[in-house]
Amino acid sequence: MLVLANILQPLEDLAEAIIKFFQEDAGWSWGLAIIGMTFVVRLALLPLSLRGIKSMRRMQLVAPQLKEIQERYKDDRERQQRAMMELYKSEGVNPFSSCLPFILQIPFFIAIYQLLRGDAFQADVENSGIDPGFLFVNSVIQKPEGAEMVILIALFIATTVLTFLYTTTTTQTATGAQRYIFLALPVFFAPFIATQPAGLAVYWIATNIWSLAQQVVVQQIMPAPTLPTPEEIKAARPPPPPPRKRKRRR
Repeated sequence: MLVLANILQPLEDLAEAIIKFFQEDAGWSWGLAIIGMTFVVRLALLPLSLRGIKSMRRMQLVAPQLKEIQERYKDDRERQQRAMMELYKSEGVNPFSSCLPFILQIPFFIAIYQLLRGDAFQADVENSGIDPGFLFVNSVIQKPEGAEMVILIALFIATTVLTFLYTTTTTQTATGAQRYIFLALPVFFAPFIATQPAGLAVYWIATNIWSLAQQVVVQQIMPAPTLPTPEEIKAARPPPPPPRKRKRRR
């Protein structure tokens, strides 16, 4: 854990510098400075996010063909994998390129998490002489209590669920059991908010709001492809060749 903290220290220092800029130079409250830092980081990561979304769109286009291959060779794993790789190659799709940009975002989230719950940030807030409160939040460095905790948890769950529902509805992904699992995840994470400084909840809620707004804009300028129905796929297949006539023996 110490090694990970040392590796992510430059990212943590950068996030802290952005928060201090908004608080000290722009004169924002600590809560608003956390939101500003969140949006700056997400804006910097936007090219990676868009690249991942474009790769995901290409994966959606070949999804019906992948499903057909999986069904056709369900009893032959080796042949199935070979056919899938041939499809990826012919369509110019890299199945890992859609995941890589999102994986690269994880270090930023960990660094910001460490910053907002760390002693250094708490000292910055306490030594600033500025009210650590924000809207209904009493202090961004203290654990939320009472109505404050309830509101933060409700906002976290609502923004997470709205982002998930909009994303899956517009991209036609995560159906069936997967949908219920993802909808239940924010409920399981909700108690975690009650045990952490309120600034973390502000950061997560701001992240969800950015993600939702990003999905709305992306859907307008780069809409998800409409996947063909099984009937349309079947109708598009070329007809089978006529049976070969056997030569009569003389």
